[in-house]
Amino acid sequence: MADKKQVLVPDIGNYKDVPVIEIMVKAGDTVKAEQSLLTLETDKATMDVPAPFDGVVKEVKVKVGDTISEGSLIFVIETNGADAVTKASTAETPAKTAPVNSVGASVAAPVAIAAASPAPVQKAPVPPSGATGKAHASPSVRSFARELGVDLTQVRGTATKGRISKDDVQNFVKMALSQPRNGTGVGGMQVLAMPVIDFAKFGAIESQPLSRIKKISGANLHRNWVTIPHVTQFDEADISEMEAFRKEIGAEYAKQNIKITPLAFMLKAVVATLQQFPEFNASLDVSGENLILKKYFHIGVAVDTPNGLMVPVLRDVDKKGIVQLAKELGEISTKARELKISAAEMQGGCFSISSLGGIGGTAFTPIINAPEVAILGVSKASMKPVYQDGVFVPRLILPLSLSYDHRVVDGASGARFTQFLASVLADTRRLAL
Repeated sequence: MADKKQVLVPDIGNYKDVPVIEIMVKAGDTVKAEQSLLTLETDKATMDVPAPFDGVVKEVKVKVGDTISEGSLIFVIETNGADAVTKASTAETPAKTAPVNSVGASVAAPVAIAAASPAPVQKAPVPPSGATGKAHASPSVRSFARELGVDLTQVRGTATKGRISKDDVQNFVKMALSQPRNGTGVGGMQVLAMPVIDFAKFGAIESQPLSRIKKISGANLHRNWVTIPHVTQFDEADISEMEAFRKEIGAEYAKQNIKITPLAFMLKAVVATLQQFPEFNASLDVSGENLILKKYFHIGVAVDTPNGLMVPVLRDVDKKGIVQLAKELGEISTKARELKISAAEMQGGCFSISSLGGIGGTAFTPIINAPEVAILGVSKASMKPVYQDGVFVPRLILPLSLSYDHRVVDGASGARFTQFLASVLADTRRLAL
């Protein structure tokens, strides 16, 4: 028997008044469970809301440009009554009724970041809104702009369809502050504008649009680099015994399709070190005058995806064993690469790890992921001769690169942090202490 069911906005993290930038179905369309219905755009990501069940769209309750929050009514779908998952029933048995990547009426399940579909054709740059007299921005961005005294009609929008994001407003303010005032050279860092060059004059070229993830992460990385005084401490850890143990247990758990990677050991070692040096597990408050020490240990792990770098967060690492962490690492990395990870799964980190060990290199300077105050870079381990007891012996040496916020951490603390971390990695029995 046909039954009409309401489709509500699921758990989308802490976001409110999120603008609808695309509606993918219309009344009369037949949809399948997990089929994308509409796209939302926050300041950090684009998210698709999929259908929670099969059926026929009877009513579309929103339009492009509307702002919605968790619980907002967006569609009415007619089902056959047998396989529909209502908000109430889903809430009672979420583990049995909700697929891993579905978003039901009230299930706090992952929301896919929209990049799996073909990238839209790059359009001509959108002129500043002043040319049209209308600024396209969400209420939250408008409020943010009012606080800073920014005229949105003068801001160029870089988000989808020329919408103005929070980063656009911040970049506008930074650019304004960097300009000389009356030729006196005051008013912030004096940065020359990038020259406009016709590269085609020198040879054949091809223009490729950056992925949305790279556009978003690029703006954040730029902000973090210019606003945080970075210092990078380099060190090395002897992981010969750790690697031998990892290979031993790796063969055992391979039968369960669990890959025990060095990063799983690194997570545990980092938490043990953060517990010894709590100022690294902290954030500066907005005023910059107080340090917020965190009593939880949520660690972000940089994942290389086809569309750019993503940093999912593993929660409560201090309460999990290496095998469980290895399993979760594999699962969350796969979700990130398949662009099925939710915005909530990339929030709340205390400290980040960026590992290039599977690629190569001897050292690098990772950029801090604000509001965190430090990030650990891991390069490729290599065999080196180490002088022990009068002779050189081959040992597996892992390069470490720790970038930290010099407003919070001084050089001596940075060196002590990497030394302690190296000692834990050299003897994993310390993890049991």
